[in-house]
Amino acid sequence: MQAERAVTIFEKSHPGRRAAMLPPLDVPDRDPADLLPAAALRKRAARLPEIAEPEIVRHYNRISRRNFDLDSGFYPLGSCTMKHNPKLHERAAALPGFSRLHPLQPAERAQGALELMWNFEHALAEICGLPHVCLQPSAGSHGELAGLLLTRAYHEDRGEHRTKVLAPDTSHGTNPASVTMAGFETVKVATNERGGVDLDDLRAKAGEDVACLMLTNPNTLGLFDENIEEIASIMHDVGATLYYDGANLNAVMGISRPGDMGFDIVHVNLHKSFTQPHGGGGPGSGPIAVSDRIAPYLPVPRIVRDDDGRFELSTNEPKSIGRMRGFQGNFGVFVRSYAYICSLGAEGLKAASETAVLNANYMLARGREGRVGKYLPVQFDRTCKHEYVLSAAPAKRELSVKALDIAKRLLDYGYHPPTIYFPLLVDEAMMIEPTETETPETLDGFVEALEKILAEAERDPEFVQNAPYTTPVRRMDEAAAARNPVVTQDLDALS
Repeated sequence: MQAERAVTIFEKSHPGRRAAMLPPLDVPDRDPADLLPAAALRKRAARLPEIAEPEIVRHYNRISRRNFDLDSGFYPLGSCTMKHNPKLHERAAALPGFSRLHPLQPAERAQGALELMWNFEHALAEICGLPHVCLQPSAGSHGELAGLLLTRAYHEDRGEHRTKVLAPDTSHGTNPASVTMAGFETVKVATNERGGVDLDDLRAKAGEDVACLMLTNPNTLGLFDENIEEIASIMHDVGATLYYDGANLNAVMGISRPGDMGFDIVHVNLHKSFTQPHGGGGPGSGPIAVSDRIAPYLPVPRIVRDDDGRFELSTNEPKSIGRMRGFQGNFGVFVRSYAYICSLGAEGLKAASETAVLNANYMLARGREGRVGKYLPVQFDRTCKHEYVLSAAPAKRELSVKALDIAKRLLDYGYHPPTIYFPLLVDEAMMIEPTETETPETLDGFVEALEKILAEAERDPEFVQNAPYTTPVRRMDEAAAARNPVVTQDLDALS
């Protein structure tokens, strides 16, 4: 069966078709040139498609079915924690008192929203083991930038000029990018044979010119660093701060807290651990939690509570780094995540992490035998946390099938591929995170699909190399797309 050709909504357009009839204008009919400067006026009318309502609905419904999403199937995207988000939390965020609250509403008319944010800050503080929280950052990467700006402000306030930030070679790609944006230099720290930070390399690079160490724990290999207390001691002995990339907090909620490990700053990915839908360019949130010594520099305004229990937004913080964004953050995200925390409670959050770790280790154990164990061995073979990393190097060497080929073929079996080629220190990496929301049958099915794909590769490597076969779009030339992106389209050619 040949895949359906993509049809743009402009190709469906016909002059004169309408989806709705708007009422007559009830304002004076004025020439736009009398109201707007010349530079703001269009030279010609907007090229909008003219189409009937049923065709609009069908068009967007058709587009939605061309995507793979979490409601369609298993999405084991390592490091990104693509887990089920309860629909109840969407209803909570859509309550009129929340969804219709204007961001410029004065504090006295937004007490409910401020109380929710106040309670949410305190919940995150307890989970992270750090007493002060700011909700402003718009994403995990934005939280990283905020944390590094706080680090810079802390050192400058002490009269120190520090230029370097340490980051393990397993760190997320946003870490060095955030370091550069904050005006520091990234220095890579090696990984030891157990998959943790190489302490000798850390000691050699931890000097008085180091401002901070950025660390994910468990790291992107899915391994908890056994030497975290010594790591914290090394960094604090040279006067540096310790920054926790909270991308993998989903593995340790209610079990261990970054603040108790010795971290000074934490960012929390609400879309990874706290039921906010993930990514897609939409609203995100990366709150930061900090220790007492970093608190004076937190962004403003801060939510404060007076003796009468009233909430206000305070800007009376003379050492603050200022605003990180307009308003206080993406409020609907806070409602969803706070609803999640309230619905699970402390024991429920702990159970979620325990189940995520159990599921990952179950899949890891299932894959140690058969073709998966032979062609996709685990790189660091010890108990993992919420995710683990396989290497397709043997499959590439013995079957001429790469991690990319296996990932594409998984789509034909109804599974989204795991993260591939990350972390970079693992050759032909495949990073798998099952999360706590999937059933044992789903996990079994995924491992069995890998087994079948490798059997196909033994018989006919070229068949796997040309996958996928059942998706709306076949294998793309991703290198050509990256080198020669098409970011505009000639609408006149479609009219």
